[in-house]
Amino acid sequence: MAAPKHRRTALERVEKFLSEIYFTDCNLRGRLFADRCPPASLSCFQTPRRIPYDEAIRQEFRPAKVGDSFGPTWETCWFKVELSIPLAWAGREVHFVWESDGEGMVWQDAQPVQGLTKEGEKTSYILTSSLKETEPHSLTLYVELACNGLFGAGKGSMIAPPDPDRRFTLSKAELVVFNRDVYELLVDLEILLDMARLLGEENQRSFQALYTANQMVNVCDVMDPSTFPAARDLAAAIFSQRNGESQHTIHAVGHCHIDSAWLWPYEETIRKCARSWVTVVRLMECNPELTFACSQAQQFEWVRSWYPGLYAQIQDFVAKGQFIPVGGTWVEMVRIMDGNLPSGESMVRQFLQGQRFFQEQFGRICSEFWLPDTFGYSAQLPQLMRGCGIRRFLTQKLSWNLVNTFPHHTFFWEGIDGSRVLTHFPPGDSYGMHGQVEEMLKTVKNNKDKGRVNHSALLFGFGDGGGGPTQKMLDRIKRMSDTDGLPRVQISTPDRLFSVLEKESSQLCTWVGELFLELHNGTYTTQAQIKKGNRECERILHDVEVLSTLAVVRGGAFKYPASQLQRLWRLLLLNQFHDVLPGSCIQLVVEDALQHYTEIRRVGTQLQEEAVQSLCRELLQPKAGSAKSTLGLNTLPWERTEVISRAGPAGTEALALVTVPSMGYAIVREPLLPAQPVSVRKQEDGSITMENGVVTVCLDMMGHLTSLRLVGSERESVPDGCYANQFALFDDVPLYWDAWDVMDYHLETRKPVTTLLKPLEITLAGGLRGSASFSLQIGKSSTLTQEIILDATCPCLRFLTQVEWKEAHKFLKVEFPVQVRSTNATYEIQFGHLQRPTHWNTSWDWARFEVWAHKWLDLSEHGFGVALLNDCKYGASAHGNVLSLSLLRAPKSPDATADITHHQFTYAVMPHLGSFQDAGVIQRAYNLNFPLHAVPASSAQSLAWSAFSVSSPAVVLETVKQAEGRPEAVVVRLYEAHGSTVDAWLQTSLPVKEVMLCDLLERPAAQGCLPLEQQGVRLSFTPFRLLSVLLVLRQ
Repeated sequence: MAAPKHRRTALERVEKFLSEIYFTDCNLRGRLFADRCPPASLSCFQTPRRIPYDEAIRQEFRPAKVGDSFGPTWETCWFKVELSIPLAWAGREVHFVWESDGEGMVWQDAQPVQGLTKEGEKTSYILTSSLKETEPHSLTLYVELACNGLFGAGKGSMIAPPDPDRRFTLSKAELVVFNRDVYELLVDLEILLDMARLLGEENQRSFQALYTANQMVNVCDVMDPSTFPAARDLAAAIFSQRNGESQHTIHAVGHCHIDSAWLWPYEETIRKCARSWVTVVRLMECNPELTFACSQAQQFEWVRSWYPGLYAQIQDFVAKGQFIPVGGTWVEMVRIMDGNLPSGESMVRQFLQGQRFFQEQFGRICSEFWLPDTFGYSAQLPQLMRGCGIRRFLTQKLSWNLVNTFPHHTFFWEGIDGSRVLTHFPPGDSYGMHGQVEEMLKTVKNNKDKGRVNHSALLFGFGDGGGGPTQKMLDRIKRMSDTDGLPRVQISTPDRLFSVLEKESSQLCTWVGELFLELHNGTYTTQAQIKKGNRECERILHDVEVLSTLAVVRGGAFKYPASQLQRLWRLLLLNQFHDVLPGSCIQLVVEDALQHYTEIRRVGTQLQEEAVQSLCRELLQPKAGSAKSTLGLNTLPWERTEVISRAGPAGTEALALVTVPSMGYAIVREPLLPAQPVSVRKQEDGSITMENGVVTVCLDMMGHLTSLRLVGSERESVPDGCYANQFALFDDVPLYWDAWDVMDYHLETRKPVTTLLKPLEITLAGGLRGSASFSLQIGKSSTLTQEIILDATCPCLRFLTQVEWKEAHKFLKVEFPVQVRSTNATYEIQFGHLQRPTHWNTSWDWARFEVWAHKWLDLSEHGFGVALLNDCKYGASAHGNVLSLSLLRAPKSPDATADITHHQFTYAVMPHLGSFQDAGVIQRAYNLNFPLHAVPASSAQSLAWSAFSVSSPAVVLETVKQAEGRPEAVVVRLYEAHGSTVDAWLQTSLPVKEVMLCDLLERPAAQGCLPLEQQGVRLSFTPFRLLSVLLVLRQ
């Protein structure tokens, strides 16, 4: 019989033969399942808690039936399912089929054995592949059903706040006979049909696939399985026709991205991991070639704690090389983990905790950094990766760019210090492929580096909410392994992929600097309390480590709180996951995160007090006749002269000007007198001027900064006719991703805040500190109160701000127009800074209308500039001559209550002569974020002690901590902050006997020993270089 003459009818004929909707009474799909029978018994009980199996099976179960609904959202239903397999099914493949709109886990013999999620195409558990008469025909299963879907329980849309009253229906629970030969034939035909449709009419292979599929329909009698082998032989003939040697090779790796918290709480993620990973283990038992890449040490730790039997199976498959730990970090950071917002030290700890966990549990560290889903990539990441033993990086999120298409899929990425890592973006632009023909063709067609490399990755498996690979995905990939007309596809590993890319890398291009995601830039500001908690807790852990290390070294019985610090760090790192710190999570997750920060503050404060008591015990104990004094503690590596608050008579607070040495303390009895006290004067027009001998300030009644000058300079910072400290409110309605995105068009809706509730009044008249305060109405129902503060000797004007925020879809910023002209502004990032344009010449420029920074941003021309500092904000911009700090947003999805609360934050403005480096902007920003500690003391003598100092202002000593697992050693971490090449002396009063360089995992470097000289230890830096130094102490 000749091939069909009409392409469309042939295509549709095959489609209908496979259809789940049409002609299922007589097509192939309708023969997938043969006999069916219901469970012998079905009963359940419901609980609001997520309880372990042992507790669940002891509960009282009540009768249940298919069609029943359960809920509300976040409840758990446990089902007891008693099954009796008919004797007539001997020799047949028997499945237990379960369908509901909740997520299920099958338990058998007290162990989790299979995840069941309709959205993840997993609705059956294979009881036997060929039922033997000797096998038991009666058995009992338990099904743990979570009352939430794969993507939570959004009301009306995926990212809407969860519907608290949603019900989840059990739509199917039955035993079935599964016709494996029908299934195999269906997969054959699906692939041939896709080849026919997608290869196109100009491709002869398309017609070969179509005619073969059509002939298979002719040959196949769905009522007569004996006709199936002949049909399958026709398909095999097509699949066995091989490719030429030049064909592109796709490395397919099983994958299951699980957000540690997002549209569901942390506790549900633990179960998502178990449901997904136990399914992978079942697949590996049947498919020894399957590989599965799994990141996030935190999730391994959860499964280890909650599902030890499953974890032991995972360890076996890790040893076999199938279950592959990747990533090297504790969580996938916001944005790595988040890749933008965590501090440099937090990023180091993500790697340190992650890599140490993988080494302890699996005997190896990760050689690839695996970050499929994050909201941008700091330009400091390449150096951090290299310092943690990682030279390879895989991600794909830049495919989400809204404006510009990133020009590469395989390239070298170079960080701000010059470190390079081989980077690969899977060209299919997804980390959740399904192994379909369309994805294979897209992977090749979309590849931006054709001709440079001939290999690429394809990550297959349901993701974000878990799920992972399915048997059907694997079976598709097997058929396409080397079929003419399609790229080669092989089940592979990350190491195999990167090894071949390294061999092909000679012609690869290099991308220098940050990988900026042109989307989700609202996440720099959303959920301000989480941002503030992150910054505060990073400071607390820094200070606890510094003070605890010094307390240990100064003698006494003090023990370094290593285990408590590890627990607190892991809590902080967990919250840096890329939907928590960015604020793109539901209210339940926000509540969990804020509780974590409360715990870090509580325990951290206690640890800090214990360290100070041990470090300074002699100075704090009351002695007869001793005078009251103040102990000032400085955890930063430079001497500081600042105004502090200390206890005055009768419990009052008094101000004092003190000088405290670098990383040390000083007893202050008689405070310093400033060369010039702060003066505050009210003018006839209601404006207020302040001066402290360093800067002169003029403020109008609205709290606007109308003049800002450095004393002794004629240079005005604020342009004529402009107001700095100008609040502006913007409409903030993105296209879809509410908590995530702020769109460029929001800038067209700017409305200056002009409603004055309380005009500017003097609150402190001067001396050591002058201040004035005012109140504004923001929008329809919010209020802002601000105290503007100038301290003696300080070049910064601070703005202590309190907001009662009650807006919806509004964005609050504060603007500082400055009399500076420069085509670039400078922003602090982790362990350094970078420049971004202040103009919108190109699409790459204007796509960065809203960017991120850490503690400061600066706009400078030669000889003069103005910096904006902050204590807990991340969103910022500099366009033309206007510096803006993003303060608050008000999205309604996925948390309808996001940011609707009281907020307190501080920012500061600092004019300076010369460069921001020479003017000390970096140090002033640290000072704002790491205030001096003032403790009442009783010493009669004035004395000071310093543990560490650094000879060059270009070098910041960021971290002092006890070495991991080495109580006799201290690790100090320093970085070059100016962007210069410099030698610096690290001086210490600690009893050091040996000094050596180490990597970020604290492994000593080869030939890393450094001489200890009279001036200390000499360290050599190139721009933004990060050095870790191991100090072995004399006992």
